[in-house]
Amino acid sequence: MTLTGADFVELDRIAVQEAVRVVDLATDADWRRDTPCAGWTLRRLVAHMTAQHLGFAAAARGAGREPEYWQEQDDMGEPARAHRSAAAAVLGAFAEPGVTEREFILPNLGGVPGGRAVGFHFVDHVVHAWDVAAALGTMPALPEHVLVAALGVARRVPTDPARRGPGSPFAPALEVPEGVGPLEEALRLLGRSPERWPVRG
Repeated sequence: MTLTGADFVELDRIAVQEAVRVVDLATDADWRRDTPCAGWTLRRLVAHMTAQHLGFAAAARGAGREPEYWQEQDDMGEPARAHRSAAAAVLGAFAEPGVTEREFILPNLGGVPGGRAVGFHFVDHVVHAWDVAAALGTMPALPEHVLVAALGVARRVPTDPARRGPGSPFAPALEVPEGVGPLEEALRLLGRSPERWPVRG
């Protein structure tokens, strides 16, 4: 099934709302936890997610060239609150009429059609919802159709080593065992090792 830009807006809304839910599970004692993002604590990961929301919101409104919108803040105050506010901003921006027909200016990519840009944000926050949940020893609760759509995007992400690894959004792709579900396949294609992050009872 071919997904439209409008489909990605709705899929992104579900992924972002689930990311907000799992970030809100974190307590003060959790912000120093390691995450699947190598070298990043949970606080750093949430700072990155917050900056991405604000950057994409700016890009949706024609201000993606302005670097200040994409900058991660060292002092966010209360991280979950800052993330929640940024998530509301990006969802509001993506809900504007005609957003998927606009051109987004994204760092390192330049001009990107709006529907494709929303798809990038969507798959990134499916993965980051899992990153946060994994750091907390739980799992994100995302519907199957969202996970299948995320896998479809993940399969199209270039695997060229020059575009993976340090400084890139995703680590090199990992081997995908037969029979895994869409979330695990997407995670492994985007460089995550789910087996290293078991759910805690």
